[in-house]
Amino acid sequence: MTFVYPYLFWILIVPFILFAILISTNKEKLSRVFDERVLKRLSASDEAIPLVMRNITIFAAIFLMIVALARPVIEKGEKVVDVKGLNLVVGLDISGSMRSTDLYPNRLEFAKKKIFEFFEAMPSDEISVLAFAHSSFILAPFSADKQTLQMMVEGVDDSYMSMGSTDFSELGMLASEVLEKKEPKIVVLFTDGGDEAAIAGFADILEEHHIDLYVVLVGTTKGSPVLTQEGKPYMLEDGTIAITQRNDALLSLARKSGGDGIVAGHGTEDIRELAARIKNRYQEKQQGEVRIKERVELFYYPLGAGLLLLLIALSSIPRRSVQREK
Repeated sequence: MTFVYPYLFWILIVPFILFAILISTNKEKLSRVFDERVLKRLSASDEAIPLVMRNITIFAAIFLMIVALARPVIEKGEKVVDVKGLNLVVGLDISGSMRSTDLYPNRLEFAKKKIFEFFEAMPSDEISVLAFAHSSFILAPFSADKQTLQMMVEGVDDSYMSMGSTDFSELGMLASEVLEKKEPKIVVLFTDGGDEAAIAGFADILEEHHIDLYVVLVGTTKGSPVLTQEGKPYMLEDGTIAITQRNDALLSLARKSGGDGIVAGHGTEDIRELAARIKNRYQEKQQGEVRIKERVELFYYPLGAGLLLLLIALSSIPRRSVQREK
């Protein structure tokens, strides 16, 4: 038998021993530390269990709980487990153009819906979610728990959105950091695109860090007015209304660099098809091995015994009877 957390045992056992000694041998000094009423409860002598036996029972209960905290186990060696799945980074565009309503109810909500479909199509894969606009940040770390990931993405609303231009270079650097120890390195962006000037530096970062880019474009080529947070059309300096159109340059970049992408439509077939392409391309890299330690947990035995002894000791504490004067 071994302990998973032996340091907890040694950290707790020393003050426990000192406390037990003080309780048993030095009541005068102990009274300076603890309230007199507490000591009376600990030292009452008119209970069913003798004082010494009750103290021993309490000390034994505390000792067993300390042993349980140290988590005793029986080691059975290591086991090799085959795991399936890829590690991917999903990026959600939260720039101001995603407020546009050329897709119902707007591009942001439509993109979130397509992300949820992508989660369903990649059930055994670990995914990290980034949000990007003028600045980029991690929305959720790598996880295979798609329900939790969906909750994190669902929480992205209009308050997250920025009217500044999208900084794809910052997005590329953040993605490279998140994927630093992953292989293969895959980024899937849900966005309305970016012009060639904005994505020029992004392309260099992807190539330098060997990141494969996949793009899910939302929006229409006809476009729609850019809306402010108040829902009003955004006015340019010359007094005209700003119109945002889907830009396919990012999709072209993905395909030229060896990745792929789609223009998102209604229905789930497009996302399923993209997920299938990703899985087929990296089929050989989806397999892996993880070594885990097989253990037989024993902590519940001392924990159960300790709670039982504590219950016995506490039940022996005498109850004060109050006599009313006649």
